[in-house]
Amino acid sequence: MTTEPLLLKARDSRGVVTLTMNRPQAFNALSEGLLEALQREFDAVAADDTVRVLILGGAGKAFSAGHDLKEMRAEPSLGYYDRLFDQCTRVMLALQRLPVPVIARVHGIAAAAGCQLVAMCDLAVAASTAKFAVSGINVGLFCSTPGVALSRNLGRKAAFEMLVTGEFISAAQALERGLVNRVVDAERLDAEIEALVASIVAKPRVAIAMGKALFYRQLETGIVAAYEDAGRTMACNMMEDAALEGVQAFIEKRAPGWAGQS
Repeated sequence: MTTEPLLLKARDSRGVVTLTMNRPQAFNALSEGLLEALQREFDAVAADDTVRVLILGGAGKAFSAGHDLKEMRAEPSLGYYDRLFDQCTRVMLALQRLPVPVIARVHGIAAAAGCQLVAMCDLAVAASTAKFAVSGINVGLFCSTPGVALSRNLGRKAAFEMLVTGEFISAAQALERGLVNRVVDAERLDAEIEALVASIVAKPRVAIAMGKALFYRQLETGIVAAYEDAGRTMACNMMEDAALEGVQAFIEKRAPGWAGQS
């Protein structure tokens, strides 16, 4: 009997990597094995300077239902739970630390840690039928770690309402509240993601990498330190060949010659 891989990987000639969580029978619940597979692939992307964009999706009828509750219940010990949530946190932070934009491709449900995964991606495009929840409270478990990501995407009251009710919100509500960037009919989901990808890969990789790192750093600092960090980042960015060429092209009223530049 052949065992299906927990994570499917594809890559195109532009350096766009697509990872598809492949536990459709379990609604892509984040088992320890799947978390390990995600960590390995995120580490590989981080080490590969030819990757331009990462797309993260799920096979079957859902994006991800969150942690594998059957697996969690099988070993009820504090030490095990500490290790599990540490492992999950490492995976979530690895997404944010990648030097390339990460786009969540969301269909079906994104619940609990699955919703956290969407919130930790830099961008998210959802099918109009998608639904989002942090539903742990419904089984007596407050979604504390998903709450960290959720509260950095939504307003405080909107995030807290999701956390204390465990109720699903629609894709339209997720768009309104800032959890996703775009919502389209399911049949247009891949086309909408491709439009976003095409816009990103047309820009210099080095500028995006520097900008992404700065974007998240400055969010966690006071405004004075944020401006100091941002100013230094822009100065360093301006010294890169891509920025010098881009500005010169603007002055000369021509398209920048970025072909072959990372």
